[in-house]
Amino acid sequence: MDLIHTLFGQAPTLAIFLTVAVGFFIGKLTIGRFVLGGIAGTLIAGVVIGQIGVDIDQGIKNIFFALFIYAVGYQGGPQFFHALNLRTLNQLVSAFAMCLVGLGVVLAAAWIFDLDRGTAAGLAAGGLTQSAIIGTAGDAIARLDLPAETIQIMQTNVAVGYAVCYIFGSLGPIILITWFFPLITGWDIRKEAVDLAKKMSGGRTQLEPGQFHMVLPIGTRFFQLGSGDAAVGRTTLQIDASLDKGAVEAILRDGKAIEFDDDTPVVQGDILAVSGRIPVLEGAGTLLGREVPPPDKFDLVGENREVVLTNRLLNGQTIQDLHDETTVKTRHGVFITGVVRAGRDMPSYPGLALRTGDELRLTGRTKDLDRVQGDLGYKISAAAITDFVVFGIGMAVGVLIGMIQFKIAGIPVTVGTGGGCLLSGLFFGWLRSTHPRYGALPLGASNYLRDFGLAVFVGIVGLTAGPQAITTLQQYGLLLFFLGAGVTLIPPLIVFPFSYYVLRIRNPIEALGCVAGGRSANPAFAALLSKAGNSTPIVSFTVTYAVANVFLTLWGPIIVGVITTNPAQ
Repeated sequence: MDLIHTLFGQAPTLAIFLTVAVGFFIGKLTIGRFVLGGIAGTLIAGVVIGQIGVDIDQGIKNIFFALFIYAVGYQGGPQFFHALNLRTLNQLVSAFAMCLVGLGVVLAAAWIFDLDRGTAAGLAAGGLTQSAIIGTAGDAIARLDLPAETIQIMQTNVAVGYAVCYIFGSLGPIILITWFFPLITGWDIRKEAVDLAKKMSGGRTQLEPGQFHMVLPIGTRFFQLGSGDAAVGRTTLQIDASLDKGAVEAILRDGKAIEFDDDTPVVQGDILAVSGRIPVLEGAGTLLGREVPPPDKFDLVGENREVVLTNRLLNGQTIQDLHDETTVKTRHGVFITGVVRAGRDMPSYPGLALRTGDELRLTGRTKDLDRVQGDLGYKISAAAITDFVVFGIGMAVGVLIGMIQFKIAGIPVTVGTGGGCLLSGLFFGWLRSTHPRYGALPLGASNYLRDFGLAVFVGIVGLTAGPQAITTLQQYGLLLFFLGAGVTLIPPLIVFPFSYYVLRIRNPIEALGCVAGGRSANPAFAALLSKAGNSTPIVSFTVTYAVANVFLTLWGPIIVGVITTNPAQ
């Protein structure tokens, strides 16, 4: 033990990396279907290892938390601001109501049971499963005009409250969303998800567990024109218009590929290479003649490209609208095969409403993709390098915002560095989506900043909490656990009927997705996806999750400012 203490004293970073490694190992252990997760596991590992006594510069903690929270804001910025529209107003109100009720329950518990600021913030972080509150509340506590020992105790209490309340904070929403709400409403989640998918997709067959599509959505087939086939004499653009969701990619005449454009007519004996949706190709024989095998050694090169949608005129249009309102000359040969929103794959059904900031997965020939790309947005591969100029400015702006102090009902409040970097990240993330030439922060880079930044921050919190954590547990015991259960359960129980009856979010999948998103409950969302068997819950979850991430994070300094009780010395 003395050797370990000496090693940690000479190299505190050794303790940090060891805590992260042990924590994520613990976080991978499963009990039934429950997984604790790397962040909660790191906090627990930090508290245990911290019993040895580790002296770590708090500046390291602040830097990593600032990086984490800026990345969160940057990733959520496009969706947060673009979600502020009348089409999703009821979902936005639902998410904000969930956050507001959660704050109210935390404040009520703190006043009734005389919790200190740190414990109240930890109750919110764990009960509402928002790890970022640990940082924003801890930063606000550090700015209080109080003795260093008192500040240290309260920051420890934040970590302990989070650790005690987090487990049920994760389990509670799973129980509500996958069992309790469906039970009292009589909803069959799987059936409702299938019905919603059919409504959005126009009746496309949905898959049962274990099934998969053996046929790819986009394919290429070859047809040879005979004397009586309807396409003989038509131009390639006219054929594309008739096929609707198919396009002529190549013309082979007398065994050789010829150069052609939209006005090139086809003649008897031509072999046409046609790409498109599989159902379109299956019925193309009535227009193009008999299907033939691909000619030997003939090669046709296509491209898969990801484009970020930045054209604000297309915001809110569905995939079907985009198809119907675009001329054949513009759209032919280009197929949308997927949509990613806020890092999540969306159900790419015709009824999906697109949002600026979405990543569109396109398939087609390079020249066709080049033709439409400028009307949609920008190619993701063009932004593969981080713009450190804008990144540095964004971080600096966040720190400056965190230094601003204001008053609520006469109570001095500051959002701190964490809240400032969150707001800055939101703005620069949104700015990036509207002006794609500037501020690149690739998804892989932002994911790394987010995940590793939070892991190191939480690990240091656990290490410094150490011995004081035992004292806090002895003081509050089971009381803190039951208060956390109340914070977890009460907001959804109040807001769910409000959303259903007042906001008229009546579709079961959308309503349950709003509960998961408004509660920032990733485990519950994963359970809902499993029950649904398809990706339909993602749409409502993504909007409400973006809102909840912002407001729940900002509750940290609000709680510290409103609650005035300090721990007894």
